Amino acid sequence: MNEDLNSVIESISDSKAKELLDQYVETTSPKKGLVKGKVVKITDKEVLVNVGLKSEGIIPLGDFDSIEDISIGDQVDVYLDDIGGAQGLASISKRKADFVKVWDDVQETCEEGNPVEAEVIRRVKGGLMVKVYGAEAFLPGSQIDMKPAREVDIEVGDKFNVRIIKVNFKRRNIVVSRRVLLEEEQKEKVEKFFVEIEEGQIAKGIVKNITEFGAFIDLGGIDGLLHITDMSWGRINHPSEMLSIGDEVEIEIIKVDRDSQRVSLGLKQLKPNPWEKIEKRYKIGDQVEGKVVSLTDYGAFLELEPGIEGLVHVSEMSWTKHIKHPSEVMKVGETVQAIVLEVDEKARKVSLGLRQAIPDPWEGVEKKFPVGAVVKGRVVNLTSFGAFIQLEEGVEGLLHISDISWIRRIGHPKEVLDKEKMIECKVLAVDPEERRISLGLKQLEKDPLKSFIEEYPVHSNVVGKIYEMLPRGVIVSLGKGLKGFIPFSHLVKKKMKKPGDRYSLGEKLKLKVIEVDEKRRNVVLSEREYVLEQQKKSEVAKDQGEEKEEKNGQEKEA
Repeated sequence: MNEDLNSVIESISDSKAKELLDQYVETTSPKKGLVKGKVVKITDKEVLVNVGLKSEGIIPLGDFDSIEDISIGDQVDVYLDDIGGAQGLASISKRKADFVKVWDDVQETCEEGNPVEAEVIRRVKGGLMVKVYGAEAFLPGSQIDMKPAREVDIEVGDKFNVRIIKVNFKRRNIVVSRRVLLEEEQKEKVEKFFVEIEEGQIAKGIVKNITEFGAFIDLGGIDGLLHITDMSWGRINHPSEMLSIGDEVEIEIIKVDRDSQRVSLGLKQLKPNPWEKIEKRYKIGDQVEGKVVSLTDYGAFLELEPGIEGLVHVSEMSWTKHIKHPSEVMKVGETVQAIVLEVDEKARKVSLGLRQAIPDPWEGVEKKFPVGAVVKGRVVNLTSFGAFIQLEEGVEGLLHISDISWIRRIGHPKEVLDKEKMIECKVLAVDPEERRISLGLKQLEKDPLKSFIEEYPVHSNVVGKIYEMLPRGVIVSLGKGLKGFIPFSHLVKKKMKKPGDRYSLGEKLKLKVIEVDEKRRNVVLSEREYVLEQQKKSEVAKDQGEEKEEKNGQEKEA
């Protein structure tokens, strides 16, 4: 029976440990194991305890719950490990005694999984030390709560239920968990919640978290999602415009998914749907007032009333201007007048027009600017294909590049027109539906080609001055800016590879008109045909002269 106590403890099973330990304490002398001692002295750090031996034992003051709980003369349970410890003092432990006394209760509770009350006695690295059945146990930080330990507000002295999840008699370790009980409790709440909850019910909750897409509402341990689109019938840019964390809100259960245990919530559903019977409130042609709430590349959204927005498409913003972006005519927050163009209750769309709120400058335009009329206008824009002429505010006509000059080949209108210059034009065509007016500048004068044809029809003779020489022929000036072309084969001078070998710029030639193409505006001339004609005329005249002489001679002889 003089074997070391620790060797005895390690050699016995946990289930018989307490029983054998008591027998050992009763049969040994001097007694080792669980003994009673008497407090003989208390210092600021230690408590001296007499256990009936020649020397006392020392217990750290921290092993006692409170200095107020002990006084000199009090009896305490301690565990005697060694009669002659360090410095001749008995080696005793109050914590070990506490553990031995409650071992049976601890083991039974652990095996059955029953909850037990724990009291926080101090904070330690990695968690908390708590007291269960009067013995110290370790509550790891990960087992304190379902949320991170840093977010849990627990102080020394707090009491709550835990479950003993691990014990080791040899090492006198007890590990407990509060989290497993909370998880079981939460599971029961969730199961009960999804049994009782129904779509359409009205519930209250606390705003737990806010994101860009919505808010999570605590419904009493169960989180539901209130999506941003279900917060208001009107436009909101972020949930924080309506809610703050901690707010208590009344919401409607709009969808329950029991399989995935998800709940969708609605706030706007508690108020009447503003889109119902909207066609009675907003009729096509009505003039309405709206606040600009959003600008996009394709148009602007106007809030007509809370929850009702209408779209003004960029094409419906101006009768006269080509609007590239709505910001050119309006800004967010501005109040504008518009006309209702279309209402679709099912699609929840209202189409609006801004330009329809003012008179259309194109109305009756064909009477103000009839075809054939000579009009004045200001050059407002020059493009590669023509010039836009403003005839009045909101009405512009196009002077196409082909209608600027009869005779001059123009590469760009800026060669002959200046922006902001006032000019006269002739109205060529009017299309009110397409909002187009075609103008002509050259039509103010008679076509010089027609004048030429009237004066010099095909087979007529004309004089032309060499204007330009080309390898394939010669271009001659016919006056009034008109040009004609003489093919190389229709030139009469010989011994030349190109016209420049025998002809000179500015040289006048007598020519015959052999072809006129009004559509292509081409005049083809021939020097050769003119010369041949003159030769024939000369021969005819010669023959006629000889005949005349012969006739005169015959008359004399007679």
